[in-house]
Amino acid sequence: MLAACGKPAKSRLALNWKPDPQFGGFYAAPFQKHGLDVEILPGGAGTPTVQMIGAGSAEFGIVSADELVVARSRGNDVVALFAVFQNCPQGIMAHASRHLGSIGDVLKEGTLALQRGLPYARILEKKYGFDHVKVVPSPGGDISAFLRDEKFAQQCFVMSEPLQARHAGVDVKVFPVADVGYNPYTTVLATSGAQLKSDPGRAAAIVAAVRDGWRAYLDDPKPTNTRMHELNPSMDIAAFAEVAEAQKPFIETGDLGMMTAERWATLIGQLAELGDIPQSIQAQDCFRNM
Repeated sequence: MLAACGKPAKSRLALNWKPDPQFGGFYAAPFQKHGLDVEILPGGAGTPTVQMIGAGSAEFGIVSADELVVARSRGNDVVALFAVFQNCPQGIMAHASRHLGSIGDVLKEGTLALQRGLPYARILEKKYGFDHVKVVPSPGGDISAFLRDEKFAQQCFVMSEPLQARHAGVDVKVFPVADVGYNPYTTVLATSGAQLKSDPGRAAAIVAAVRDGWRAYLDDPKPTNTRMHELNPSMDIAAFAEVAEAQKPFIETGDLGMMTAERWATLIGQLAELGDIPQSIQAQDCFRNM
């Protein structure tokens, strides 16, 4: 882990989005205390972190479990080390005034804004069919159409669009995609198999630092939120606090960051059934708990 001059070798940690609360523990991590020199690389829409890890342009990166499985099945030896979100924060948002009981009810009428290529979107179509709902492209984080039309529903992140809607005076009901059995780990710290093999000490140290960082951020997010707001002023400081609180139940479900082979095997099976992976892979090869 030490460079020739005796100082820690620099590690690059590539994020797949801008600084915001989903990365709070990474910004709060005491890397120096664990003998590390880490540069956090902010991302944006389409940042190819899984490819960056495989190509060696970043030693570590943030990925989702499903994209890691797809990458591994195609020969990219990427390994998960720490899963921030134990439960997937993606869902379908509908108006509470419709009094819907399930995702299946959402699909019985009205309009659904959805990115149809997503694995969970195809699982929904296979399970319920889209014959009775008008499916339109996802507007991203824009909720304008949702606010105008009571029978408009859309995909969302539980701690994003629903909070926007409530601020606009609209009560919502959110149905997590985990309700239909699709529950991949998200905001996953990953590295390459080659990096893990050549320097396991660095991987163990960064996981230890990240675990400390997430514990600190969950206990008191304010100092790190201030730092991230300086890096991402487009997000209001009050929103940082609100999102940090809203995401806690998806993170604090047991031992921070830990993963199971059973969860990975379930995900591999789902992606294989959808035809997303050209060859099956072993669940235990996808991750290391440290």
